[in-house]
Order: sequence, then C-alpha cells, then structure tokens
Amino acid sequence: MRHLLDVLSDGLPEWLEERGQPKYRAAQIRRWLFARRAASFDAMSDLPSGLRGDLERDFRILEGNIATLRQSADGTEKLVVEWSDGRRIECVLLRDGPRRSICVSSQVGCAMGCVFCASGLDGVERNLTRGEILEQMLHLQRRMPEGERLSHVVVMGMGEPLANLDRLLPALREASSKDALGISPRRITISTVGLPDAMERLAREDARFHLAVSLHAPNDALRNQLVPVNRKIGLDAVLAAADSYFERSGRRLTFEYVLLGGINDDVSHARELTHRLRGRTAMLNVIPCNPVAGLPYVAPTAARQRAFRETLERAGINVQFRERKGDAIDAACGQLRRSSSTESRVAR
Repeated sequence: MRHLLDVLSDGLPEWLEERGQPKYRAAQIRRWLFARRAASFDAMSDLPSGLRGDLERDFRILEGNIATLRQSADGTEKLVVEWSDGRRIECVLLRDGPRRSICVSSQVGCAMGCVFCASGLDGVERNLTRGEILEQMLHLQRRMPEGERLSHVVVMGMGEPLANLDRLLPALREASSKDALGISPRRITISTVGLPDAMERLAREDARFHLAVSLHAPNDALRNQLVPVNRKIGLDAVLAAADSYFERSGRRLTFEYVLLGGINDDVSHARELTHRLRGRTAMLNVIPCNPVAGLPYVAPTAARQRAFRETLERAGINVQFRERKGDAIDAACGQLRRSSSTESRVAR
C-alpha cells in the first residue's frame, strides 16, 4: 500500500486512468483530502463504491498516528506524530489573531548539531517523504474548526529542510496549489542553517518561497561552536548564498538569531552583527532561548535583551524579537518528542 499523499500529482492520475476512471476523479479526491478533510475513502461519498474499495486496497491516506498532543493557554498546539516505522517527529499549530501558522518537520532528527537544539541530540535518522511532510499539514488543519484555514507554513521543525529538497519542494508545491491547501508561496518560509549549494539549487528550481537563514553568531569562531556544520562552510559563504537567493527571488530575507544568555547576547555581538547585516534587505528575527532539559543554555536577562535590541535598532537594523509561545508544552524543536519518548519508556 502506498501513501496517497506521496502520489497525488504523479501517480494517482495514472492509477485512475488504468482503471478507466475519468480525469475529474483526481480533482474530487483532492477536494475530499484538502477542503473536506476526509480521513477515509469511505467518506468520499461522490466516488463510486467500487473505486472507493480499490483506493482502500491500494492506498493509505494517513501514515502516522498522533502519539502525543499538548495544548497551551496561548492557543499553541504541538503534536508528536509516530510513523509506521516507529519513528517520531513534531509539528506545531500557532494561533495569533487571525493567523493560523503551522511549523512542520522535514527530517526525523537532524544532522546539523546546533548545540542548543533538542532536534539533533540523537542525530538524523531519515528524511521524511513528501507525503509525510504534507500529512503534518493535514493533521494540524484538523485541529482547527470548519471554516478556518491555514494561513502560513514555516518549515522550521525537526531537521534541515535544505538537506531534503527532493521531497520538500514537491510537498510545498502541493501545499501552495489552489486545489490543495492554497497557501500562497509568499506565506511559506523555509528555514536553514545555511547550506550554500542547496540554497543555490533552491534559487534555481523554485525561488518563490521565503528563506530564513539561522545565524546564531556574528563571527565564525563563535558560530563554529554553536553550529558545528559552519566549520566546513563559513559565514561569508552563507551570506553570499543568501544574497544570491534574494537577487533571484526578490523575497526579503530573514535571518534568525537564537539569543543564548552569556554566550552570544553581548552588546559587542550585536555591534558585530550590524556590520554583517548592514545594507541587506532583511529582517533579523531574534529568538530568546527556549531552555531544553539537560542542556546548559538559558534565555538572557531582560536587561541584556533590551541592550542587544537597542544596539541593533540604533544601527538601523530591521529587527524583531519573537514572542516565545508554547513554553509549557515543550514547543521548542525536538523537546516534546524527547519528553514523550522518555514517558513512553517509563510507561513500558
């Protein structure tokens, strides 16, 4: 049995044709999946019963089960999805006024090794398929009442998205299709630690999406400590690839900077960062650290955050400090998967 979401565009139409079904059946199935949120083929009442039976025999709509669900008072919901091979990932629904943003994963685990992030503590296990990436969106869509629709997607969950472009790009193209979730590419953001070759490929193949580049340090010496993959790349190469993407796409760049108390939060770091970013059409998104159990990193004091921000603003840097959401439900990348896995082991 195949995952239906893996073959919607380049497998299902041929499958239907082989069975003598008219072309419009594919559109009907897509409508049931994305607009009507069907969880079974039996629910697709305008399909012939025989076709529903054939679909049931050959395809699965959903591969994963929701292993853990946490809800926060601020409206954030975080899911741990367990796939049929027993591996788990996380995805998040964030409510902010009229916005309904989701954060999805691209890999099981992560190989980038960022020292403050729970996602990569156990390394990377495998890439997610395009269907598994899409399925996260459907699980999160179903957490919303009928009539509400997803407005924004960020690929900022577990994994390095640009290390899985072969599967990620088809999934995002489906998500942005008008006969699927209809999310404008302008409202889809791909987050990366900065893999220049993959950034160049993204610019060549599909430069419609926003790109967010995680810096976390203003110089190579510190970034090598915090983002080990930087030792093979260097900040200059990352920024040059980001500039190239901007030239190709015209999309304003976003740079991410997780603020770690006593490590990268000094005014001197802010000044150095201004020299790196000055003159670029970009937003600097600063995220106070969301502490992870077992790791020594904490958020800076309010005073140090204020001094860091004021230094950037005086230099004319377009900066915003992201409001932390979901602290009470382990909403930082990888946190809930680890805590729920521990709970499962204890329960057994």
